[in-house]
Amino acid sequence: MEGCVMTVELPVVVIGAGPSGLAAAAELVERDLPVLVLERGGRAGAAVSEWGHVRLFSSWRDLVAPAAEKLLTDAGWRRPADDVYPTGREWVETYLAPLADVLGDRVRFGAEVTGVSRLGRDRVVDAERERQPFTVRVRTGRGEERVLARAVVDASGTWGSPNPLGADGLPALGEETAEDLISYRIPDLADPRVRDRHAGRTTAVVGRGHSALTTLVALAALAEEAPGTRAVWVLRRGEVGDAFGGGEADQLAERGALGLRARAAVEAGHIRVVTGFRTAEVRVERGRPVLVDEDDRSLEPVDAVVALTGFRPDLSILSEIRLEVDPTLQAPVELAPLIDPNVHSCGTVYPHGAKELSHPEKDFYLAGMKSYGRAPTFLALTGYEQVRSIAARVAGDHAAAERVELVLPETGVCSGSGLSDASEAEAAAEAGNGCCSVGAPQEVELTAPARTP
Repeated sequence: MEGCVMTVELPVVVIGAGPSGLAAAAELVERDLPVLVLERGGRAGAAVSEWGHVRLFSSWRDLVAPAAEKLLTDAGWRRPADDVYPTGREWVETYLAPLADVLGDRVRFGAEVTGVSRLGRDRVVDAERERQPFTVRVRTGRGEERVLARAVVDASGTWGSPNPLGADGLPALGEETAEDLISYRIPDLADPRVRDRHAGRTTAVVGRGHSALTTLVALAALAEEAPGTRAVWVLRRGEVGDAFGGGEADQLAERGALGLRARAAVEAGHIRVVTGFRTAEVRVERGRPVLVDEDDRSLEPVDAVVALTGFRPDLSILSEIRLEVDPTLQAPVELAPLIDPNVHSCGTVYPHGAKELSHPEKDFYLAGMKSYGRAPTFLALTGYEQVRSIAARVAGDHAAAERVELVLPETGVCSGSGLSDASEAEAAAEAGNGCCSVGAPQEVELTAPARTP
C-alpha cells in the first residue's frame, strides 16, 4: 500500500541496556526475532553501575532472567550460587556485561533515544497508522539518525529522574540553586571524596524507603570511625511507624536485616529523627543548607543533604506516541490498579504481562521500572516476566503472552500500612523506589539494596 513500509524484517527496538532491557533482547533472540538495544550509556547496566556499591536485597536466584541464562550458558557462562547477594557492581560485571557481550552487535552503546513516533505520522494522524513502522530518533557521537522498528519496548528506567525534595512534588524553593549541596543518590562512603563530604559532618537524609535506610546505616557506621559524624533523618509523616520494614517477617531476608540495623542505629543515638517535616524551601546560610518546611519551621544547618524521595518516569521522548497512563501513578492504565501502593506491597502485586502493559499505540510497551511509573514496588523478577510476555505477544504467540506466572516474595511491611496521620499514598511516595526494588536506590530492583530508569 502506498506510503507504507513493510515491518516484518525490521528489528524490535529496546530502549535501555539494563536488566529488563537486556532480558527483553534475550527473549526476542530466543524467538528468532531481530532486535536492537539502544543504550545511552557506555556500558551494559550503566545506571546500575552508578549504585554499584549497594548490595541488593535479591540473591542471584532472582536476578538472572531465564532466556538470558540460556544464551549465557551456551557461551560457557557459569551461574553464581543462588544464595549469594551481589552488589550492583557485581551484578553488572558478572551478569549484565557478559549478557551484552553475547548479544553482540544487537546492543549499541552511546546511543541516546531522543524521540519515538510512527513513520510519517504524528500522534494526531489515524490514517494507516498501525501499518507504519516506528521511527526512533537516536543521537550518537556521530550525530543524529533515524532507526525504523516493528515494535518498541521502552525499558529505560527511572534512574535519571529522581524526585525533588519538595513535598508537593515540585523542587523546593532554592533547591535547584543549592544543587551542589544536595545529592539524590546513596553515597559511596568507600570513595575518599564522598567520605570526606560526610565524615565529621552533619548530613540530612530525606526519605523513608530502603535507600534512606541504607544511607543511615552507612553514616552510623562512619560515625564509629569519624567522631562528629551526625545524621538527621527527615520524614514527612508524623511518626517513624513501619519505616523500618518487616524485619524478621520479611521474606527478602537482607531487606529485613537492613531495617533492623537502621532501627538499632536510631536507638543508639547515631541518628536524630525529625518527623512531620514537609520540605518547602532550601536556604543556604554561610555555605550550609537549611531545610524549611511548609510551616516555616527550619532545621539546623547541615553540611550536606541526601534526598532519597524516589523516582519518576520521564515520558518526554514519547510525546508523539499514543500512551494511556494512569493520572496518578503514570503507569499503564491497566497495570496501575494492580501495583497501587495504597493497596499492594511487593508480594501482593498480581502477575501481569503484555496485556496490562499495552497502550493505544499498537506494539509499543513500557517495561521494567519505567512501567511502574511512581509506584515503589518493583522487583527484577517482575521485569523479566514482563518482557517474556511482551516478546511472546510481538512474536504472535498470544497464548504464551497471556500465560503469566510469577510468585513474588512477600514482605512484612512494604506499602507503608498502619499510618496514623498520613495517607498510604503519601508514605509510599516518600519511600520512593527503595521499597521493593532490586537495588537500594531503586532495587531500586530498583525497587533496591535490591528496587528501575
